[in-house]
Amino acid sequence: MVKIAMAQLRVTPGHPSENTEKMLRFIEEAKGNGADLIIFPEMAIPGYLLGDTWEQRAFIKDCEECGQDIIDASKDIAIIFGNVAVDWDNRNNDGRPRKFNALFTAYKGKLVKPDNMPYPFVIKALMPNYRVFDDTRHFFSLKKLAEEMGKNVRDLVSPIHLSLKGKTYSIGGYLCEDGWSDDYSFSPVDILREKGVDFFVNISSSPYTFGKTHKRHRVFGKQAKESNIPLFYVNNTGIQNNGKTIYAFDGSSTVYSNQGYPVACIEKYNEGIHYVDLDEINSLPPYKRPHKEEIGHIFDAIAYGVKSFLADIHMNKVVIGISGGIDSAVSAALYTHILGPENILLLNMPSVYNSETTKNLAYELAENLECNYASIPIQESVEQTIKQLENIPITYLKDHSQFNLSVSSFVAENIQARDRSGRILAACAAAFGGGFTCNANKAETTVGYSTLYGDLAGFLCALADLWKFQIYDLARYLNTEIYKREVIPQATIDIIPSAELSHKQNIDMGQGDPIKYPYHDYLFRSFVEKWEKATPADILRWYRDGMLEDKLGCERGIVKKYFPTPKAFIEDLERWWNQFAGMAVAKRIQAPPIIAVSRRAYGFDHREAQNGVYYTREYKRLKEELLK
Repeated sequence: MVKIAMAQLRVTPGHPSENTEKMLRFIEEAKGNGADLIIFPEMAIPGYLLGDTWEQRAFIKDCEECGQDIIDASKDIAIIFGNVAVDWDNRNNDGRPRKFNALFTAYKGKLVKPDNMPYPFVIKALMPNYRVFDDTRHFFSLKKLAEEMGKNVRDLVSPIHLSLKGKTYSIGGYLCEDGWSDDYSFSPVDILREKGVDFFVNISSSPYTFGKTHKRHRVFGKQAKESNIPLFYVNNTGIQNNGKTIYAFDGSSTVYSNQGYPVACIEKYNEGIHYVDLDEINSLPPYKRPHKEEIGHIFDAIAYGVKSFLADIHMNKVVIGISGGIDSAVSAALYTHILGPENILLLNMPSVYNSETTKNLAYELAENLECNYASIPIQESVEQTIKQLENIPITYLKDHSQFNLSVSSFVAENIQARDRSGRILAACAAAFGGGFTCNANKAETTVGYSTLYGDLAGFLCALADLWKFQIYDLARYLNTEIYKREVIPQATIDIIPSAELSHKQNIDMGQGDPIKYPYHDYLFRSFVEKWEKATPADILRWYRDGMLEDKLGCERGIVKKYFPTPKAFIEDLERWWNQFAGMAVAKRIQAPPIIAVSRRAYGFDHREAQNGVYYTREYKRLKEELLK
């Protein structure tokens, strides 16, 4: 009976020696438990999201050397693992040495060559070049190689033949995207099935986004069922990033039976090995994953991502500005859960505009969490800044004429935000020995409802991929499931969101943010997260045809509630589109890194240029029609 070990490895990107040492320990453990074959994830040695580290010759050679260590360790156990492969005699289109994203099979100290591959490894055939993925920038695909060789890619896709315990198995090995082939011109899985295999092995480096586990089960379960053979899906854990966007890799490595349902699964975010006997897979009962509500999966990803990021940058103390509002409360509860209350400093920084209500709620939150806490008023320093700006003359040195600056109410709002972040939070973080957070949500980030160098500042924005309604869901989840008591005051959940930066945002009088979250959350989401992103022309067309709320997914009747006339609706749409496509782009470029959980996160996932605001011809025609 052949025993197979799935190794769910926590890959540290850019550290091949560290990953290799861990793989060697896993190999010894698997051998000690009688495993005949151990399977590691895609790019297990170098990591996957490395930016242009892939352009460093010395780094690539180091990965090759580490790969040889794994091959040498295969004397008594077969090993499937992912690594970069290099043909030093040929070039990529950029003129650098040709690199492949490859699946290696090693046994008895040697590589096992797939039937028709020109190299002793499986080459990734399909190169994802969307969202965060940028494979064509660095790697040569099997499809391009086939074209260069004058062959059909079907001729090169081929099984791996491996003899274990006196029987030769035909293994259909393929890498990550090769299993997600619906929108490509060919399917490596279909080709392998036609050539005949005993079981599939998909090695992946697949980051978490909400709903992805269910989609994986559909995709890989279907492949196993249609082929009537087992399938091993092996993914890594850990976090990887491209500088601006941090992705949590959930693992969730799974074995599928020939009936297409999961029969074994390694718990997400856990590093470890799971063993299964090949001959018993098809007789195992379906694996029952414990039910968890949607926001629970989101919490797991964010908490894991933040905890891992803090460990990677060696930060164990955090300062958080708390206003009494929901975003900072969720941020405080999240970081306290991760680091412990002794390592958290919560600061309330009231001005003359902050109500007793929110000041009391900020203190109540800190008391519930049992954190370090201080209240540092900013009114005096803000007034001093305004006084200096308005009273110190500006000299035009060409003719030595002078004038004074005038501080508008809008500028005064920004001064408050920058005073809190640039002065108090930054200084306290340095003195406390940590960093300070940005507490922005995705709606605010979308339209730039934040102050550059003010509340947009921080070392990390953990919540910037969550819409406001998800922030509220997360607050309730933290209370009921994580702390199992009310740490975030119910009044914080109930009060109207408000920046409290002027008399026009008096929370006790029900005056809050200009963003109407029950509608704007969904409008803004259509700008960013729809696969074919919505524009004002789409919004106006749906509005005209009476299908806007269905298209956006918001509550029916809410548009009429907020905007009784087409004129009011169009003015609101243009206000926020001008922000989204205008100044907000510059703000997002300068914003802190975020933890990604959605199907399209800001940063390197949602790529944007500062092109300015544009309205299509269709939009202008629709606007004219509606205003008549």
